[in-house]
Amino acid sequence: MSLNQRQQPLPTVAKHGLLMSSRASFSAAQPQGIVSSFLLSRSGLLSVLVLLLFLVVFVPLPGRRPMFALFSSSGDYGPVSRWKDYTLARAAASAARNGTLIVSAVSEPFLPLLNNWLISVARQKRQDQVLIFAEDYATLYEINRRWPRHAVLVQPAPDSQTAHNFGSQGFFNITSRRPRHLLDILELGYSVMYNDVDMVWVADPFRYLEGNHDVYFADDEVAVKPLNHSHDLPRPGTNGKTYVCSCMIFLRPTRGAKKALSSWIEEIQNQPWSENTHTNDQPAFNSALNKTAGEVDLYLLPQATFPPGGLYFRNGDWVERTRGLHAIVHNNYIVGLQNKIQRFKDYGLWLADNHTDESPLGRI
Repeated sequence: MSLNQRQQPLPTVAKHGLLMSSRASFSAAQPQGIVSSFLLSRSGLLSVLVLLLFLVVFVPLPGRRPMFALFSSSGDYGPVSRWKDYTLARAAASAARNGTLIVSAVSEPFLPLLNNWLISVARQKRQDQVLIFAEDYATLYEINRRWPRHAVLVQPAPDSQTAHNFGSQGFFNITSRRPRHLLDILELGYSVMYNDVDMVWVADPFRYLEGNHDVYFADDEVAVKPLNHSHDLPRPGTNGKTYVCSCMIFLRPTRGAKKALSSWIEEIQNQPWSENTHTNDQPAFNSALNKTAGEVDLYLLPQATFPPGGLYFRNGDWVERTRGLHAIVHNNYIVGLQNKIQRFKDYGLWLADNHTDESPLGRI
């Protein structure tokens, strides 16, 4: 409805005394004086304030939503207030398919990467089982406005204004929450695949989850492995540490998987971020897997199917030899949001500009 259409009833309302005193009458000979007297009167000022309030609440400025949309329970803008208290149990029940969820965690600056990842997931017909852990209210509202019931926020909500880079305290604050998110889902009885949003699916990864193991994970080493490499937890390097990636994980709701996640949470608490260490959640994940390996059924995913960015984007000969085997490409081994986007573009893996019709979120 246009502004002019909204304002048409006002003369009728005025006849009943809301815009002018019941004793006042308009004279064709004195229009300016009457209007001035009306505006200076108490009822006139009140009417002007009512009109201004009407315009602020119901008439949007260019590029902005009207204020009433923030509290509306229906309409194009969605019930924003509903999502503030949307529980994980309800969100998981809505999104799960065959007892399985696909999840990621994202803050507002990374919405373009999320959209790129979602398009690739949608191409494998898996988008309906995606649930996003929104790391701030802006992300929660934006996703559920466009795609209701597919985002949930777990308190506390960190700041959303900065695109935190790998190694920063903000990056640690967000990624350190990951095992708690995953453990909560397992406790609800669902299997769960976790992906970082700087990934792209080029095939359905579920076909490569062989067996019935507790925890599946990808290697982050760039050294080329044979195609028939072992699926056991990699042996520690010369520094005594393994280098497993915490960005692509599949877990079943088993006692072993829950034990691995609980150990991961403990390791993060024992390895807090500091100005000296600049740690992240991945060393803690590796420590947890090594400590629980005897009690948890672990499975290392095929390197050719789940390649790290340090291999896929830096070893063209290997990519050609393994073409047709890739399922999820991880855009790591590079720092910075815009750098990641540009590298995806350089390799033909940026879908968020020309294929937004395939995304549940549309264009962001």
